[in-house]
Amino acid sequence: MKKKGLNFIKKGNFGEEIAKNFLIKNNYIICRMNYYCRYGEIDIIAENRSYLCFVEVKTRSSFNFALPVEFVNYRKREKLIKTAVDFLNSNPSLLQPRFDVIEVLILNYIKNKVELRHIKNAFYKESFY
Repeated sequence: MKKKGLNFIKKGNFGEEIAKNFLIKNNYIICRMNYYCRYGEIDIIAENRSYLCFVEVKTRSSFNFALPVEFVNYRKREKLIKTAVDFLNSNPSLLQPRFDVIEVLILNYIKNKVELRHIKNAFYKESFY
């Protein structure tokens, strides 16, 4: 039986592209996409005047089950923090680190209709280093 809708990887890539374009339109500079290390992966690393943002993108076709941000649980947050520390160890920055989540709701994939919510400082780590 064939599943309806976008496949998981295609939907994720689509959401990340939408989120990247949103950040650029809002005066962020994209430093890195899909940063991988042994601890995990960060979808987007972007900066503005004050912050170095580590952005987790959650893309969904509906919010019926739960809000996408709710899927960034304790375990996922810890992985993101360790991955961000790994990035900062090899890419020092004077900017304040911040963890954001961008929720992308796909209303119509064909027409690129989406609803987007940028949650700044979605979670934090008290002692970063």
